[in-house]
Amino acid sequence: MRHYGIIGFPLLHSFSAKYFNEKFATEHIDAEYSLYPLKELTSERMNEFLEKCSGMNVTLPYKQAVIPFLDRLDETAEAIGAVNVIYKRVGYNTDCLGFMDSIKPLLREYDKKALVLGTGGASKAVCYGLRKLGVSPTLVSRTPQKGMIGYDQLTDDVMQSHTVIVNCTPLGMLPDVDSCAPIPYEKITARHLLFDCVYNPEETLFLRKGKAQGATIKNGMEMLTGQAKAAWKIWSNEI
Repeated sequence: MRHYGIIGFPLLHSFSAKYFNEKFATEHIDAEYSLYPLKELTSERMNEFLEKCSGMNVTLPYKQAVIPFLDRLDETAEAIGAVNVIYKRVGYNTDCLGFMDSIKPLLREYDKKALVLGTGGASKAVCYGLRKLGVSPTLVSRTPQKGMIGYDQLTDDVMQSHTVIVNCTPLGMLPDVDSCAPIPYEKITARHLLFDCVYNPEETLFLRKGKAQGATIKNGMEMLTGQAKAAWKIWSNEI
């Protein structure tokens, strides 16, 4: 039997585990997919997983932290600077593919600028994907560094010129369903597109507030499905 799994913390729920175990059962694949919640990522544990697993997924907060433990990154993961898939000690990033395929049909001609909320591994993949789609991303952080802006800098002009807003933070994810990024939702209009990388719950507070202002909304389920399909192609050596 082959073993696959996901590392991250916390792993209260996992789309990947449900998706792959159902796939294995339906397609009669002799494999299992397990959750590996890690409070700390050590070289000992990482080597243990790399030896045991035929393929691995990586989620918050380790999409960047795993890189030193790998032999190399593929071109996309190298450009993004974050990994969500591992195969034979090589790091890949399929988040960007899932994101691009999901958001592309919703983009309008005037969508030229985007606000990307959060600065972790997911935001790096999203920024890479947006640039590929011709949309210029601006990172928004509670503690902005060079090249970023803070939430207190989201003026009328910034909000109206950035018609795409992507949430790459875990805010609003179960069980923390009553939280959302502190953006000025009253400045959102029907010209805006709000995309949430969170998929559980189906409609986060971030999305509900955008919807109330007339914005187009999309959650992260299709993005996750897309990245999972791409991960399986890598693990099956179909790339």
